[in-house]
Amino acid sequence: MSSLSLQVLRTDASGMPMEWIDYQEAAKLYYLEQVAYTCGTLLYTIHGGINARTGQRSIIEVNSIIATHGYSHLTRKQGVNYTPPLSNRTLFRRDNHLCLYCGVRFQHRDLSRDHVTPLSQGGSDTWNNVVTACKRCNNHKAGRTPEQAGMELIAIPFVPTHAEYIYLQGRRILSDQMDFLRAHFPRKSPLHARLKDSN
Repeated sequence: MSSLSLQVLRTDASGMPMEWIDYQEAAKLYYLEQVAYTCGTLLYTIHGGINARTGQRSIIEVNSIIATHGYSHLTRKQGVNYTPPLSNRTLFRRDNHLCLYCGVRFQHRDLSRDHVTPLSQGGSDTWNNVVTACKRCNNHKAGRTPEQAGMELIAIPFVPTHAEYIYLQGRRILSDQMDFLRAHFPRKSPLHARLKDSN
């Protein structure tokens, strides 16, 4: 993987995780003097043009975590009513690519989204009613609840907080970024145990 594909974790000035950005967006924030402070490791050294008057070349050093000035609507997502958008990619990652019925870890292509209470029985397509299931278990369960199908869930579905969702969205998370995000997970977050199990 090219080093230019590494993502930068952007936070607000208080250190609350906001989003992943690429090196170009990070360089733009540095140039606009929006960066309040940096943490983590140095990811990129970007060389700009040469100043005709001074003969000096501009250099921007981009760290793995950058805190930015200013208010953002993203900071409102920290509230108790925040619900992140649901996608299979983030759902499968929340559940550590495990089928929550048989407990086996699968590749993305072999997994599916299961509605614990089926849509046909009034269930909703929301975080707390969906789990990762292998296609075999999902087909066996069909349009029934786990109880009706004689199946047992090995974990309870939950709605991720904004910091947990930022983790779920990340592509290749560096250890310093992971430590930073983990510090923002709720103390009782199921992700603490799931991340430990995946190492």
